[in-house]
Amino acid sequence: METARAIQESCGIPFVFRAGVWKPRTRPSTFQGIGAEGLEWLQEVRNTFGIEVATEVATPEHVEAALKAGIDYLWIGARTSANPIAVQSIAERIRVTGYGLRGVLIKNPVNADAALWLGNIERLEQTGVPVIAVHRGCNHQPCWAMAHQVRLARPDIPMLLDPSHLSGDAKVVPILMGKVAELGLDGAMVEVHAHPEEALSDVAQQITPSCLAQTSQSIPSRLRVESVFSTNDEQQELYWLRAEIDELDERLWETIAARMDVSKRIGIWKKAHDVAPLQPERFQQILTQRIEWAEANGLDKEFVETILNTIHKRSLNAQI
Repeated sequence: METARAIQESCGIPFVFRAGVWKPRTRPSTFQGIGAEGLEWLQEVRNTFGIEVATEVATPEHVEAALKAGIDYLWIGARTSANPIAVQSIAERIRVTGYGLRGVLIKNPVNADAALWLGNIERLEQTGVPVIAVHRGCNHQPCWAMAHQVRLARPDIPMLLDPSHLSGDAKVVPILMGKVAELGLDGAMVEVHAHPEEALSDVAQQITPSCLAQTSQSIPSRLRVESVFSTNDEQQELYWLRAEIDELDERLWETIAARMDVSKRIGIWKKAHDVAPLQPERFQQILTQRIEWAEANGLDKEFVETILNTIHKRSLNAQI
């Protein structure tokens, strides 16, 4: 109630108040959600503040309980989204009993699978209830290429950004909120808590209502029936492609850093076993294999050889 009141008083933008009463968690010893009792709390938020409410569902039984409680929106999380049979069973229950439901949100699967995400959208569309896609990334990393592919395939479906799960870090959430406007997305699904340090789950990625208010200018004023995104909007397409490049660059440097760490450990092993740092035969083998791969994949041989020589030189320095 405190969080809902603070958001309503400070942000000045339309919003739906969401809370997961059933929490699909990795380990059974962690907080699994309060259960159906929490639906009564959401009803209280709805009645007190006059705002629409949403909760996560993972089974047809969850759907039934949420609809009986008058929940306005349902969302399907990444773990459930990875299972098309589960999504189909939820969709069938919504189709039969989903009268009055304002919409259903579907997050991308835990893995970067655009085809499965699109398939889930199609399954939910069969219910007749409006469908909204939510890009939450994979393992606290963006999957811009996947989101871009879905956006191109279904520009008619609203798409929200989930910067909380995408980053896993409350400090990064306000930065990622800028992507909403930049990429022409339709809003954001953000984890907000009046006292994040007291939250029972996902403590590190929750922001305060005041922080949300400070970044709310990045959020479109409402979900649009027709998205402003268009494949003819060359500037916006460039932003999507740049986002993909940024993601690839980050993974590239993370991979190089990880490789250098392994090189250091190899150096420690070589010193312990009195083995020379330079092993010409081993490097030549790697170089030959990588050049063959490069040529088969359309990369310039000299380009690949230059990069490998530079990396090898730095690896040797790390081993000495």
